[in-house]
Amino acid sequence: MRAKRITTGAAVAVGALAAASLAFAPSALAVTPQSATITADCGSFGGGQATLTATQDGTAATVTVTSAITAPIALSQDSISSTLTLVDASGGTTAFTGTKNPAMATGDPVTVGPLSGTVASGDSLEAYGGSLQMTVFGITITCTATGPQSPGPFVFD
Repeated sequence: MRAKRITTGAAVAVGALAAASLAFAPSALAVTPQSATITADCGSFGGGQATLTATQDGTAATVTVTSAITAPIALSQDSISSTLTLVDASGGTTAFTGTKNPAMATGDPVTVGPLSGTVASGDSLEAYGGSLQMTVFGITITCTATGPQSPGPFVFD
């Protein structure tokens, strides 16, 4: 009987701790939309449609960009230094930076990210008016959106 009480007491304690953990856990934050497209102009390096994919964890956010240009040569993993500058609807800009990229074969779409940045609840960030700068082998490529992103700006919770 005593073992049954200890077991029941332990189960109740574990259940209470689990419930308390859920009650105090930060709520899941989301960015909407999670993905957007732009038409980008990368100067003499080309242009076309690019896809931006955003994630959020509290005030930390990341954006991955599959650009409108293709790799002219094979590129190794984490060999591109990138800064994506997005324009905030309330004024100002937010920069997402990093040296993350997958390995790419010649002719693959250039993909950079996840690039890291800091956001605040309610931030509404748009690629149009900002830029993506990528430095590869000491050469800087700047891409800009030729119009607003679709379906709309990234809004962070």
